[in-house]
Amino acid sequence: MIIVTGAAGFIGSCMARKLNDEGHRNLILSDDFSREDKNRNFTGKSYIAAVHRDQLPDWLERNHADVEAVFHLGARTDTTEQDVALFDRLNLHYSQAIWNLCARHGIPLIYASSAATYGLGEHGYRDDHDIVGQLQPLNPYGRSKNDFDIWAMQQQDAPPFWAGLKFFNVYGPNEYHKGRMASVVFHTARQIKATGGMKLFRSHRPDFADGMQSRDFIYIKDVLDICYWLFQHHPASGLYNVGTGQARPFLHLAENTFRAMGLEPNISFIDTPEDIRETYQYFTEADMSKLLTAGYPGRFHSLEEGIEDYVTQYLLEERIW
Repeated sequence: MIIVTGAAGFIGSCMARKLNDEGHRNLILSDDFSREDKNRNFTGKSYIAAVHRDQLPDWLERNHADVEAVFHLGARTDTTEQDVALFDRLNLHYSQAIWNLCARHGIPLIYASSAATYGLGEHGYRDDHDIVGQLQPLNPYGRSKNDFDIWAMQQQDAPPFWAGLKFFNVYGPNEYHKGRMASVVFHTARQIKATGGMKLFRSHRPDFADGMQSRDFIYIKDVLDICYWLFQHHPASGLYNVGTGQARPFLHLAENTFRAMGLEPNISFIDTPEDIRETYQYFTEADMSKLLTAGYPGRFHSLEEGIEDYVTQYLLEERIW
């Protein structure tokens, strides 16, 4: 059996689909199952049991002999939430409990870290272990993820293989429930449908033209390919960036979303709000050398290819994948 936590969420539900497509039907899907808008992400998935997240540690203790791997993709991901105790409970302590069970029973663990751990990128975007303790995340979400990474690297008792995945800007189907935390592609398409145009933040730095602020956008299907490759090949345990290694401007993202919708781009610019202007990131790009050196083939959708697939096959009708 393979356990997927956060299975009603964006990446977790897509991971269940990927595993199904690779022939795995023996899935244990775990979440809190509290939101109907998320539960529709189970549509079309094959699995043998759904286990509430609060019951999963006890379930895993009883059934560990039959568990092949754990994809721990569940987390509180709202970057604007300020409740530190909530993040400690869900992102830190719960993950520690899953880790300890996997370590005790020899179960490989692949878990979701985040590029939010990098803060403003003062130390770059390298997934080197020696900089993790120096990172300065900008919000409680990022700090909770970094706190767990630090804790994991300190453990003498570890799963036989583990990988903490620092997801960059992931977009794709099954994110429709995420509200303001959904991808920029999702919000661009929604704004275009509502207004016929798209407003992007103006640049407030002379070295960046308007709309040329850039992120490492990665399509969900590429994320899943990386997760599944790690599950199959077990390279050296540790932290791995999950991006494309190529930053692309928000302007290109918006233009390609218009084109995928069959429309000519209609883009304007507004001032970046003053309360986030000083900490607004103008450029993030994953250093993918560790994963590529470990043997990953490194084929990624281009931004154009990913947006075309997402918008035309899923987003316009909010199809579940």
